[in-house]
Amino acid sequence: MHRITVIGGGFAGLTAAITAAEAGAEVTVHEAHHTLGGRARTADGPYRTNDGPHALYNGGPHWAWLRRRDLIGPLAPIPPLEAARLRLRHRGALRRTPPFAMLKLLRRGVGPAPVDTDFLTWATGIAGEEGARAAAHYCAVALFHHDPGSLSAAFVQERLRRAAKLPPEAHYPRGGWGGVVDRMAALAWNLGVRMETVSRVDTLPTDTPVIVATSLDAARRLLDDPSLTWPSGRTTLVDLAVRTRRGDAFAVSDLDAPGWIERFTAQDRTLAPAGEQLIQGQLPLAPHESKADGTARAEQLLDLGFPGWRERLTWRREAVANGRTGAVDLPGTTWRDRPAVDRGDGVYLAGDQVASPGLLSEVSFNSALTAVSLALGRRELDLKRA
Repeated sequence: MHRITVIGGGFAGLTAAITAAEAGAEVTVHEAHHTLGGRARTADGPYRTNDGPHALYNGGPHWAWLRRRDLIGPLAPIPPLEAARLRLRHRGALRRTPPFAMLKLLRRGVGPAPVDTDFLTWATGIAGEEGARAAAHYCAVALFHHDPGSLSAAFVQERLRRAAKLPPEAHYPRGGWGGVVDRMAALAWNLGVRMETVSRVDTLPTDTPVIVATSLDAARRLLDDPSLTWPSGRTTLVDLAVRTRRGDAFAVSDLDAPGWIERFTAQDRTLAPAGEQLIQGQLPLAPHESKADGTARAEQLLDLGFPGWRERLTWRREAVANGRTGAVDLPGTTWRDRPAVDRGDGVYLAGDQVASPGLLSEVSFNSALTAVSLALGRRELDLKRA
């Protein structure tokens, strides 16, 4: 029997643990915190917030993997009337439809964008500068970067298409991501996985293959490997609750600058007490900007989409998230150029900033499966079983 050690009990770590245990391995998971989940944790209490806005996209392989194991659980669909309340800020005003030029980038005839060119340059040639900037800023919902137009055109184009797809790929587990984590942990437990919480690992074990399923920063410190770096986003997180009033927007996408505010109780009333609405936003920050700069932009979007929100406010919280929004690829780079999963000497990386394809949590999932297959000495897992 193979023995595998997994460091980190978030989405990547639990995926790796379940996959390895299903393949017959003896697995131990070490999680430094009191609870499992990593960034997929859902807060306890009356306001069921995630660590930043979360959605589960159904276009990637993790969706089928989770569904086959009955791990997704009940979903909270967006009522059609609520979906119709998506609003777009453009030229300082709130609008119902995007600029026509932006839609040119979503036409079927638009071919694959180049890897070596930045998105703004490539998209301007198709939609003009205004349409290109609007499209880049709309991608904040899946990029969380302060300047999406400066990233690889191929990288941004994939996210634009998936974020704008109809019907939407984004789905919301009822009660937040915490329910998904709980079901994954229960399955891992039933498969015999040993899970140790409040178990911080400072020295790698040498008697088993190790899957390091932490943030890239934590992996860099643990492995003492300065090469483990890759660009990511830095954001201001704004969470607040307001008393319910008819007419509030479902979400506000800022096309003038990257930013997204969403009313999560529009699809899931269980996230806040009766009579209140839970709103979460993630505002990208440039290197020179502060939390206050992001908060100010969030309040501008709130003023447009949620009139009178200050008088209705019942709870509020703000924070800054550094490097916790997944990898972003600069011109000339792809996911293959990110830190490799196989670090040698039986050590493997899993997470959302390593060399695996996908969107957001899909990168964590794909890298976890790759890490397990390598740790077990297989070229690939049986995908029909996985």
